[in-house]
Amino acid sequence: MFSNEVLFFGGFILVISVMLLLDLGVFNKKDHVVKFGEAAAWTVAWIALALAFYLVINTHGDLVHGMDNYGDLEAIKNKYAPHLKLIPGDYHESLEIYRKNMSLEFITGYLLEYALSVDNIFVIILIFSSFGVRAKYFKKVLFWGVLGAIIMRFVFIFVGSALMQRFEWIIYLFGLLLVYQGGKIFFEGGEEEKIDPAKHPVVRFASKYLPVFPRYVHEHFFVLKKGKWLVTPLFVVVLIVEFTDLIFAVDSVPAVFSVTKDPYVVFFSNIFAIMGLRSMFFFLSNIMGLFRFLKYGLGVLLVFIGGKMLAHHYLESIGFKTIYSLYVILGILAVSILASLVFPEKKLAENEVLSNS
Repeated sequence: MFSNEVLFFGGFILVISVMLLLDLGVFNKKDHVVKFGEAAAWTVAWIALALAFYLVINTHGDLVHGMDNYGDLEAIKNKYAPHLKLIPGDYHESLEIYRKNMSLEFITGYLLEYALSVDNIFVIILIFSSFGVRAKYFKKVLFWGVLGAIIMRFVFIFVGSALMQRFEWIIYLFGLLLVYQGGKIFFEGGEEEKIDPAKHPVVRFASKYLPVFPRYVHEHFFVLKKGKWLVTPLFVVVLIVEFTDLIFAVDSVPAVFSVTKDPYVVFFSNIFAIMGLRSMFFFLSNIMGLFRFLKYGLGVLLVFIGGKMLAHHYLESIGFKTIYSLYVILGILAVSILASLVFPEKKLAENEVLSNS
């Protein structure tokens, strides 16, 4: 007989799989350019779905680990949330405390992962531009990119959690990595990024080990020529998007582990953010230039999260709560967005004057 934990996780994977299949078979029958309105509607839908899941965790979070008594609850609390103070012997009140903390960790991790996905969008825009991908194929490439990202995040998160449970020093390694990456983004945020298609490592790998057809063939990933199957450049672009997500996962997954040690919560928050990444790509791609300070904000955000991991014992001793992290994340994002709107890039302002004259 399956435990509640297996049933809950299996149900979550089933729902996500059904939604992906619906997207592929129902909403994605015909390749088309995704307009701003469609992207905005899907972005709102995915955010609403994440908020609905937050409510599920807030009311039934115990199902994630299959707890049904105080002993189980205390064991899970000691493993993933040792800072929580339960009410000894009172299972129901303690369960409410645990559920609220778990739901707060989920929504904080989701917001953090979603914010860090913006940097991923910057790079994906560059990839599509550098490799000359037609706009009507963006959605298909991102769909398969998202599917691969879900599988890679699953492995990364649960392996990472197992390592952190066994080797506590890894959290300090993650912290140093995030501080370094955050500083790098902050100081290089204003530099123009470029991608050389011929020198990209994935292109070199594909050219060496895969039979690559020299040009795009509509929306196809594979093409049959002279009895031999060849991969098209569009398939290579999918591989590059997957490779890019793997690089970003090195930053974003440890960042969410700074919010919670529970691998299920990290996985749930990551998946909802990734599922919403594609619609947010189309929503933000046309207005990305308006947020000139957002990358600097993401750099500060990573430094904060990395510092929090390095000083987690001290912060726990002074009562630093998850809600405070949520406030800081919201504050950093709000300041970077407001600063971008109040102090727009001069080139944009000059172009607007010229276009209106």
